[in-house]
Amino acid sequence: MARKSLIDLTVEYFMRRGYDVKTNQAQVDDDNFSDFDLVVSKRKEIHPVRVKDWNRTVGVNIVINIDKASQRAGFSNPILVAEKFSEHAKAYANRRGIMLLSRFEILRSLM
Repeated sequence: MARKSLIDLTVEYFMRRGYDVKTNQAQVDDDNFSDFDLVVSKRKEIHPVRVKDWNRTVGVNIVINIDKASQRAGFSNPILVAEKFSEHAKAYANRRGIMLLSRFEILRSLM
């Protein structure tokens, strides 16, 4: 069985939770969405989502960049999806209200 891409798993994860999912391609003309792969919304909640489909640990610098991009675009509480995260990245995300999702967490919840 072929391994699903992280972006496909992320879309499935949020759709199963009742979120409306918009891909970046649907928002090409809007600069607010250019730094994000998806925008998920449910009721009045809107979250930008960045997917880093890397085969390595995501560090705090990536989390800081998504935080800054989210602020520039006028969003709060961005979501970052990746294979795994460093301890510094987790600590920063916790302080700033950034949700971090790993492939393992997504797969576990989809089973």
